[in-house]
Amino acid sequence: MEILILAVVIAVVVLGTVSGLVITGRRRKAGPPDEGTATRPGATAGPTAGPRDQESAAPTDTATAPPHAPGASAEPPVVEPAPVAEPEAPAVETPAPTEGRLVRLRARLARSQSSLGKGLLTLLSRENLDEETWEEIEDTLLRADVGVGPTQELVERLRERVRVLGTRTPEDLRALLREELLELVTTEADRAVNTAGGVSATGDELPAIALVVGVNGTGKTTTTGKLARVLVADGRSVVLGAADTFRAAAADQLETWGSRVGARTVRGPEGGDPASVAFQAVKEGIQEAADVVLVDTAGRLHTKTGLMDELGKVKRVVEKQAPVGEVLLVLDATTGQNGLVQARVFAEVVDVTGVVLTKLDGTAKGGIVIAVQRELGVPVKLVGLGEGPDDLAPFEAEAFVDALIDQ
Repeated sequence: MEILILAVVIAVVVLGTVSGLVITGRRRKAGPPDEGTATRPGATAGPTAGPRDQESAAPTDTATAPPHAPGASAEPPVVEPAPVAEPEAPAVETPAPTEGRLVRLRARLARSQSSLGKGLLTLLSRENLDEETWEEIEDTLLRADVGVGPTQELVERLRERVRVLGTRTPEDLRALLREELLELVTTEADRAVNTAGGVSATGDELPAIALVVGVNGTGKTTTTGKLARVLVADGRSVVLGAADTFRAAAADQLETWGSRVGARTVRGPEGGDPASVAFQAVKEGIQEAADVVLVDTAGRLHTKTGLMDELGKVKRVVEKQAPVGEVLLVLDATTGQNGLVQARVFAEVVDVTGVVLTKLDGTAKGGIVIAVQRELGVPVKLVGLGEGPDDLAPFEAEAFVDALIDQ
């Protein structure tokens, strides 16, 4: 019995030893587990990826690669900077030609001014032209801001011609009224904006210089921008001078107008010396051989002596480089007779050469054209009849009178 138990124990020991040797041999043959496929305790190991699968699965972003990997360079990879997109240049607009503007403006003028002519024709068509009727005709002209002197002249001439002719058919009266109004509106002065440059003492060509002046709120900056469009449309190169350094954003407004038509704007610091800005604008206009330099001045009350003296200084400083060939006074047509008071003071300070009437479409008082020309002895050269960029055109006496009498 003891012998049997001893034999069993020996057999168990031998079997355990043999099993351990077999397992150890298999592990040595298989080799150590790969680091890339090692799993945490309790995790399920997936299939081992082949060489191609490992290449395709390798990360391509250099930012996620381990730094200082074995066999790799210690220097970081060079990253090319992304190209910086240049800002697009503002689109340059093509202004409408002068002929196109005139067609549109004549229609607008007719709509706004025909009431004056219709009123006069109605009164003249009465069967009995007594003193009361002639007084009504005179009142109609005065309400239209024709002015006292021109009104008396017109009424006297109409009375005489109606008495002599003796006929008052609608066609005859219309022709008569048209002829007399043309007599008042027409002037021998040149209505064209002066764009003829001068010549320096050394024989160099100089650009034409135009100052734009007026009181606050008349639309000087807008008029300057629109005038630049008119000149560019006629094939002239323009430099703008933003000499209105007191009104907030005035220079920005003018620069916007200039960029729309390709005219460069010379500006200075806000609150700076306007004469200095005007001087610099003319200087750069000469250097660039520009055809015209338009200088937008600050609005000023005609009752402020200091501001008016400053305007005179601007002109004197500019004339040290080139003669000022044009001083355009911008008047708001809706102000009526008050505009004449303003005009007188400006004419005394800077020798106004022409008038720009803005907002003429917003009033039925078209007689201001007659009054201002008679008062200043200078012509109305431009009229504004809207807020559009091309709503500024040369003044035409015949088109104006035809609009008054709705012809």
